Amino acid sequence: MTESTQANDGVVADGQRRRMLALAGAAGAAAALPHFAIAQQRPLKIGYITVLSGPRAPFGVADEWHLAKIRELLKNGLELGGKRVPVEIVLKDNQSDPNRSIQVANDLVLRDKVDLMLVQDGDATTPAGQLCDVHGIPMISTMSPWQAFLFPRNGSISKGFPFSYHFFWGADDVVKNFVALWDGVKTNKAVGTLYIDNPPGQAFADPLRGMPPALRSGGYKETSGGFFKIATDDFSNPVGSFKNAGLQIVSGFMYESHFATFWKQAQQAGYRPEACTVAAAFLFPSALKALGAAGNGMSTEVWWTPTFPFKSSLTGQTAAEFAADWEKSTGNQWTQPLGYAHALWEVGLGALKRAADPFDRKSVRDAIREMTLDTIVGKVDFKGSPIKSVAQTALAGGQWRRTADGARHPFELQVVSNPSAKQIPLTGELKLLSQLK
Repeated sequence: MTESTQANDGVVADGQRRRMLALAGAAGAAAALPHFAIAQQRPLKIGYITVLSGPRAPFGVADEWHLAKIRELLKNGLELGGKRVPVEIVLKDNQSDPNRSIQVANDLVLRDKVDLMLVQDGDATTPAGQLCDVHGIPMISTMSPWQAFLFPRNGSISKGFPFSYHFFWGADDVVKNFVALWDGVKTNKAVGTLYIDNPPGQAFADPLRGMPPALRSGGYKETSGGFFKIATDDFSNPVGSFKNAGLQIVSGFMYESHFATFWKQAQQAGYRPEACTVAAAFLFPSALKALGAAGNGMSTEVWWTPTFPFKSSLTGQTAAEFAADWEKSTGNQWTQPLGYAHALWEVGLGALKRAADPFDRKSVRDAIREMTLDTIVGKVDFKGSPIKSVAQTALAGGQWRRTADGARHPFELQVVSNPSAKQIPLTGELKLLSQLK
């Protein structure tokens, strides 16, 4: 071998050594970085199940507007550990169909392989929660009584679930507010109830934790019209039994389309109760517009209004400012799910920010479990909750009142009871329907 060849071999060897040292240095530097700094070459993928069509569509009416705001907020990624990580949102409409809920949950978990599941529509919490718990995907849901989240899957108050979490009030909280507002007027304390045959309706009708025991403890007598299917359009039998029994209060759980049909048939039969306080039926301005003048005085649970004294952890907007943003942008009156749709993203993005590694599912799960966060709907406290996997939120009772001619909206929602949430200010008192004619 010539001296020239040996010299060349030495140069090659030196070059190889330098490359190996460079690679070793790069590997060492990478090992010193947080895990997610490497993994961020792909986006964080968030699945979002909501309801944009079908009978429950009013619950998701603000979602596309709101998601546009969230996407704008995340256009440069989510700031995590001083870095910007891209976020991909995969939207699914469950079309108010339980079978469709199963399908879209499967798609998000098995095909899209999301890192975090957010469930806006309460009817989808059971199929989505089951899948997420089996596959180890952190899930946060809302907009359904916590009993409907926990008990259909045989969940335990003391144990909860391994990966699925939920924030909302309970069916028992609703009845506390209903009883408090009825106590402010004079009735015969006889209540006729109807319940949709779905998880929220079953939670309200639960004989141990739902409306029946709460009514009894409040001194009210329930006459139940039982369960009805979501496609039902004939309420003549319960109307007749409520009228014959002289029941002055109508309550339970039904959607606005069901109540509109029930009320039309009740009026045709000459049944005129003094109070209609029905969970879910009067959440939206559209329900009152559909009833016309008959909508004056309908009472409801109050999840959220512009008068709530809370603000967003994402934008800093107060409840009033957020509602005004919606009304200015769309020309439509604010709607109660608007606040919870926003709070769901506050909690979801908050968990990713707090996780030691946002790409590690157990790390995100742990961040949810340990979370206490002030949101636009109030405090969401998983860490201090006595109900595992659940954070209970504030709730009040309200009554829709017709406004003066020329007012911006034909009806406004007044907060008329707050027994379990004194921080929410009262803006009126309950009136009997006969007093508002």
